[in-house]
Amino acid sequence: MIVTLIEKIYSFLWGDLIHIPLPGGNSLGISLLIILLIPTGIYFTIRTRFLPIRLFPDMVKALVEKKENESSLSSFQTLIVSTATRVGMGNLVGVVAAVSIGGAGAVFWMWVTALIGSSTAFIEATLAQLYKEKDLVYGGYHGGPAYYIHAYVEEKQRRKRKKVVLSVLFAISGLICWCGISQVISNSVVSSFKNAFSIPPIYTTIVLVALAAVIVLRRNATVKVLDLLVPVMAVLYFAITVIIIIMNIGSLSGVFARIFQEAFGIRQAAAGGFGAVLMNGVKRGLFSNEAGSGSAPCAAAAAECSSPVKAGLVQALGVFIDTIVICSCTAFIMLLAPEDLVAGLSGMDLLQTAMKYHLGEFGVVFIAATLFMFSFSTFLGILFYARSNVAYLFGDEWKWQTAYKVLALVMLFIGGLAAYTFVWDLGDVGIGLMTIFNIIILYPQGEKALIELKKYEKSKKKA
Repeated sequence: MIVTLIEKIYSFLWGDLIHIPLPGGNSLGISLLIILLIPTGIYFTIRTRFLPIRLFPDMVKALVEKKENESSLSSFQTLIVSTATRVGMGNLVGVVAAVSIGGAGAVFWMWVTALIGSSTAFIEATLAQLYKEKDLVYGGYHGGPAYYIHAYVEEKQRRKRKKVVLSVLFAISGLICWCGISQVISNSVVSSFKNAFSIPPIYTTIVLVALAAVIVLRRNATVKVLDLLVPVMAVLYFAITVIIIIMNIGSLSGVFARIFQEAFGIRQAAAGGFGAVLMNGVKRGLFSNEAGSGSAPCAAAAAECSSPVKAGLVQALGVFIDTIVICSCTAFIMLLAPEDLVAGLSGMDLLQTAMKYHLGEFGVVFIAATLFMFSFSTFLGILFYARSNVAYLFGDEWKWQTAYKVLALVMLFIGGLAAYTFVWDLGDVGIGLMTIFNIIILYPQGEKALIELKKYEKSKKKA
């Protein structure tokens, strides 16, 4: 009965809620979450007067702001944490799926999604800063949607509340989602290592869980490890992609031509393939960069900033790093391989075949190692996010923080040995519900973030 209920909720959130007729008798299926996220991104892009383009230099400048309190995190450190989860499996498995199903044109729609998604990311991160609270367990601050939803309800009801139903639902949805993701992470890593090195799943699982436990069960080791791991893995992946592009420089113009031609279904028009191109690009873009889901604000709240806007600008930049840079790297690796070589392939087979073409056996090993680093950093990142939700539900106590970490480690172990589709669906349901609860409140609460943006820009003019 519970499994059936979860499957129905999953279908409602992620399935095609409406169908728009297209020429040739085909139709464009649009899910509830797309209906929520795309208009929200467009709305805040307009309300911020195209902030991602207009204030891009400010996004970069905000990275170098120094913190004063040692126990707090700098803007750059919170970007590292949010990038750890954004630059995860979605950048490999997700992008591969988008190109496999939607073709090269899906990449263009991922870029468009990043442009409007960064405005949403700015709003939710700025709100997280406005309503952050002292973290009595780890030091510094914590916060996120559970906290700014709580504040909104208190303001409307004009009385203090111990708990708010919508905040509780968001916090629970987040914890469910991140437990589900833990299983997906270990299963993907184990599978890639088995394919690349023929290592039995049990060995990879034990090493993965032991390594994770050593880090996450220590009070403040997570951020230190991510500070080291994320820049290294992102730079390495970017550098390898640049090398591949240089090796295939003569084919680069053809790849861009494919992306733009297929983006509008020119090559697929006869087959009515525009819907697949558009929706796969949009879906993968939205859920790779996490804008609107309410995850990244849990990291943004921890930053020590001179202005809440600066935390918002940093997280808006994170969307660009994820989608425009890292996701594009994966796409170019695949699209620069000969079409006849990768024709009919999908999933990791497609990416590994492309990498083998470019770099030989080293390419296959590199992808396995990259998937491990991306996935491991995602696990560390989601446990950082979970701090805020656990604190909201159970209070600032180390025992509750540790209990959730142990649960996530158990899920990590189980996922390495067997793939339970039900639990994976549960993770998707979790992030879907988080998005709904977060978006509901972003419209009314977002006005406060817009006011902060006006203050920030006025102070710039005076300076």
